[in-house]
Amino acid sequence: MISIQALQLGGNDLSEEMVLSEDVKWNYEPGLNASDPEYEIAFILRELSEEEAEYLNRHVRANCLFFLEGLSLNAAMERLKQSRIARTISQAELRPFLSDQLKNYESRSYGEKFDPHMMSVSPYFHGFVSWNGYSEAVLEGTFGDTMHQAVFWRGNIPVEHGQAIDFWLEYEKDDSVSIELQITQFPSGSVSAIQNTWTFSEQELRQPVTIDNEKRSGPVFVSLNACGHGKLKIRALHDRYSRRGNGAFLPGGKRLVTSAGEEVFTYFDPGDLKPPLCVYFSGYKTMEGFEGYRMMRRMGCPFLLVSESRLEGGAFYLGDEEYESLILEAIRKACSTLGFQENQVVLSGLSMGTFGALYYATRIAAGNVIVGKPLVSLGNVAENERLLRPGLFATSLDVLWKSEGSLSHDAAEALNARFWDRFDHTDWSGRTIYAAYMIEDDYDQDAYQKLLAHVKGASARMICKGLHGRHNDDTHGIVSWFVWQYQRVLRKEFGREQKQDE
Repeated sequence: MISIQALQLGGNDLSEEMVLSEDVKWNYEPGLNASDPEYEIAFILRELSEEEAEYLNRHVRANCLFFLEGLSLNAAMERLKQSRIARTISQAELRPFLSDQLKNYESRSYGEKFDPHMMSVSPYFHGFVSWNGYSEAVLEGTFGDTMHQAVFWRGNIPVEHGQAIDFWLEYEKDDSVSIELQITQFPSGSVSAIQNTWTFSEQELRQPVTIDNEKRSGPVFVSLNACGHGKLKIRALHDRYSRRGNGAFLPGGKRLVTSAGEEVFTYFDPGDLKPPLCVYFSGYKTMEGFEGYRMMRRMGCPFLLVSESRLEGGAFYLGDEEYESLILEAIRKACSTLGFQENQVVLSGLSMGTFGALYYATRIAAGNVIVGKPLVSLGNVAENERLLRPGLFATSLDVLWKSEGSLSHDAAEALNARFWDRFDHTDWSGRTIYAAYMIEDDYDQDAYQKLLAHVKGASARMICKGLHGRHNDDTHGIVSWFVWQYQRVLRKEFGREQKQDE
């Protein structure tokens, strides 16, 4: 199955001068038309017309366009370079790049998280083990005088020949405990033969670590070894398809991390460089990565995707000041790059992503906020897990525990206040919130009514639509309204018309 669509315009056909992977479909000087697929990567070795530059802006991903060094750029090409965050590449670098780096631009993107309930404790450990929901496992006791297996993760991870995988371990420990991560690979069809072993020290685990499989395809088994005496908290093990430094999940995707190891991911596409900047917060998703790429790309305007996976499906973009500053700075940096004002920003999201959009709208004066199935009183969402929605959204309890360190009613009220204290001190003058909500929502049943009552400011507006059903009963209807409102904002406030081939 072809996974990389590559385009070459100009020069000699490179696919005839070197052997490319069978996963690459090489397109040399094709007739460009609107029905062509989106190219994963493109190399420009000649001057482009305005029409070709416009075509490439719509059909090549950001961070995936390369101009040959020394090529004279006309005005259309200069604009294309800015809109696609293009790079230059020398003639000498071109062939080595195709041999060594082209594989990092494949279309696939995948990441997963192993929560603490997906691991087993080794008999080498002597002490006490407890679990705080799905947020962390706590081991306290003796791990031994030398490195031994402390825990291992059930369920081996498949790794193909030539594939690289990034691993990120979330943990906290006493200084008296030392750890290392050990990854063992077996050939496919065997668990008795070992073909690869990687061991990563505590120092190396301060950053994501990468395994690169140059041998046969086969699954890997992951263990955490430890020694010493004390407390070790294990929060999660993440594994992600690696682009070997060329981006997180997508080429150019950014991994932002706090001093405590809490991650958030962003992806910026300058689009056509014209307002607005559309910021989309991913909703609940167990597969790690960005959500909404194709939807935002079709709109044609600049966009920023925001995603995180600290708890199962995400932790609602809540964190300490350092964590939240990472998100704020990413939005402001994108605005600065484009030369936009904050009122030229649209903040948006669905379900879990609505909290991110509305919460950060109290710090970013976005002119428009578009949300579907808003969740704002997170303490109430957690308390509804007991009677109104038993067993359907356990992550809400983990969010409460992570934020407040308790599952009490007082803790739930404190978590609610984290949103409403910010919201009530925000001037919404001249700003509009578009919200589609479920009338019988079983997650946050009065989110719409509270938003309506708390919005304050001259000419502040809320445009809303209610659909009958519980939180997840009519996702299609919510998404359709959400997209329609986006198109309405782009058309009426920014003079944009959706193009027929988008």
